[in-house]
Order: sequence, then structure tokens, then C-alpha cells
Amino acid sequence: MKIFLVCAIACLAAGCGYHISGNSNLMPKTIHVVAVPEFANNTPRSRLGHLITADTTREFISRTRYTLVSDANQADAVLKGTVLTANAYPIIVDPTSGRATAVQVIVTMAFNLTDRHTGKTIYNRPNYEFRERYEITLDPQQYFDETGTAIERLSKDVGRSVVSAILENF
Repeated sequence: MKIFLVCAIACLAAGCGYHISGNSNLMPKTIHVVAVPEFANNTPRSRLGHLITADTTREFISRTRYTLVSDANQADAVLKGTVLTANAYPIIVDPTSGRATAVQVIVTMAFNLTDRHTGKTIYNRPNYEFRERYEITLDPQQYFDETGTAIERLSKDVGRSVVSAILENF
């Protein structure tokens, strides 16, 4: 009787319907090779497109089993991206000096993943916004420009977000 009860509980627990979030892959089963050509950059920040392309590619490699290439002619699917805008705005100002003490970088991008054989759009996000905040010291002796590191953090966030959205088809 105890064996029957243990087996019944094990069967019920195994079929409970719960699963680990973030492990789904809703990409078509025919996709094995993904091309990620360098993203276009419509901003004056010259290396931004390259940096986001590299971080998105790195995220694909670390989280999926797809083969990644840069040549669209060798791929089953092509991910195209464009950096539309990149702006920085002061969000906190020191009332005494009138100088900014915190800045927010806002980057807007467009992404499109297409099945190269059928021409069907697998994923499309025409206006994807990313934000990153950084602080500025008021002491000129301790000043360090955090813009570059904020952009690097933002780029990594873009890579994680885009790959997650593509895999989960949001």
C-alpha cells in the first residue's frame, strides 16, 4: 500500500504543469544557423552599433545552441538591428551648484528576425527602448566619466533582453 501511495504522489507531482521560467524556445525548429550582421547605427556614438551587436551575439552563443554567422547568405534566419537614437539626460541636479549628479542614457532600437528561406518575420520590435543610469561626482578632483561604462552595461542589457524576447517570442 505504501508503494502505491508513493508512486501516486510521484506521478501527481511530475505532472503538475510547473516548469522553469525562461527555458522555452519558440523559434521554428527549422532554424539552426542565425546571422547577426553588424547593427546599423543612426547615432553619433560611433561604436554603439558594434558594441550592441557583439553583446547580442555573445548572448546568443552563451544561451542557445544556434550556430552564429555574420553572413546572411549562410543562415536560416537573419537578425537585423538598428540603433535609432541614443540620448543622455540629467535626471538629478544638485540644487546648490546646479550641476547634474545623475544622468540617464536612453537608447532606442529596432530589431527584426526573419526566416531567410520563407521570408516570414519571426520576431519584430520596431521601437525597443533601453535605459541606463549613472552618477556624476561634484568634486572635480574625483571626476570620472561614467558614460562609457554605462553604455557597456546598457549594451549587455540589450543583448540579454533581445535574445530572451526572441526565444520566448514576446
